[in-house]
Amino acid sequence: MRRLAERYGAARIRAALRAKGVHAALADRLEVQDELARARAILARRFPQPPANASERLQRARFLERRGFAHEVIRRLVGELRGDDPA
Repeated sequence: MRRLAERYGAARIRAALRAKGVHAALADRLEVQDELARARAILARRFPQPPANASERLQRARFLERRGFAHEVIRRLVGELRGDDPA
């Protein structure tokens, strides 16, 4: 599971566990530690340069969405990329 956590968000990990035959109730109990920090690290590895415009910020948001990160995590990171206060 650690290998999955290095690359994907909680939703994608849960889906992978269910696909491998883990009971859905057990997979749903999965608690992923600090999803925001993991998403930030994955984003930095994939896109080392900051986004130059709104199109590139959207590209990064779609990338995180495909990786299974929560929408709240994506909104927060995109806000940071835009320069908003990361509250």
